[in-house]
Amino acid sequence: MTSAVRLPYADIPAGLATELAHSGLDPDEVYDAVVFAIAEDLPGEDVTSSATIPPNQVEVADFVARADGVVAGLAIAEMVFRYVLGNDITVERTVADGTPVKRGDLLLSVTGPTALLLTAERTALNYASHLSGVATATATWVHALEGTKARVLDTRKTIPHFRHMEKYAVRCGGGVNHRFSLSDMALVKDNHVIAAGGVVPAYNAVKAMYPDLPVEVEVTTLAQLRELLDVGCDRILLDNMDSPTMAEAVQITQGRALLEASGGLTFDRAREVAETGVDFISVGALTHSVKVFDIGMDLRPPGQAAE
Repeated sequence: MTSAVRLPYADIPAGLATELAHSGLDPDEVYDAVVFAIAEDLPGEDVTSSATIPPNQVEVADFVARADGVVAGLAIAEMVFRYVLGNDITVERTVADGTPVKRGDLLLSVTGPTALLLTAERTALNYASHLSGVATATATWVHALEGTKARVLDTRKTIPHFRHMEKYAVRCGGGVNHRFSLSDMALVKDNHVIAAGGVVPAYNAVKAMYPDLPVEVEVTTLAQLRELLDVGCDRILLDNMDSPTMAEAVQITQGRALLEASGGLTFDRAREVAETGVDFISVGALTHSVKVFDIGMDLRPPGQAAE
């Protein structure tokens, strides 16, 4: 029987922790997420691998792209392998997060006990495949907007406990992060406007209580837009407007505020909306309904070199 090492955080290589931190991720939080994920998948023993694979058998496992796309989350996948297998392994990453890859490209190789490689496989793939899916979707939107000033923006429509990782993947794909939480920026939406009695009373109330926080206000009409511009609001969300109305909003604003297009925008409208002159296009689908990127883990046949 081969048991998971469950490596303590103190023994995680300093270089891996530093890399995660430089990527904008908290290595402690990533480690805790991995611990939780493995506890969920491995509450006891990996009964299949323990029964079928000798404990002293060692092999090389390769992560291989099975589609074209942009990768993200390989350092998190390495964290999974190190937590399960310990540091008596060799990990080689052949591409960096944010790199465009082709079907068949080698992404990462791990040499270690075969049984534990298979124990860690699914959790490592879950992270890398999901985050690479986010990065790939983001890169597709970014490419569609090339030649315009519009930037692709994410939202808070994220999987619980995955937000920082998913927003990191958006950055890997070339997108821009919106607020991370309800506390770091005020976003006045329709229900706030109703409760406060209008867009200007809502905006003024936030500025009075939190004068140093950035504030964005959602509008559904050009009249609301004009009201906010008159009181100095410098970030405005255009909700569910058609493209001609957004183009008119850009002309009215004349650079006095950043304009974000939002509200059920589909990819087939991406270019049309960007050409209205808005500054940002927010896309909840980058995280809430993204297609995973297909990555496979293959044990390398004995004597075969990496391709």
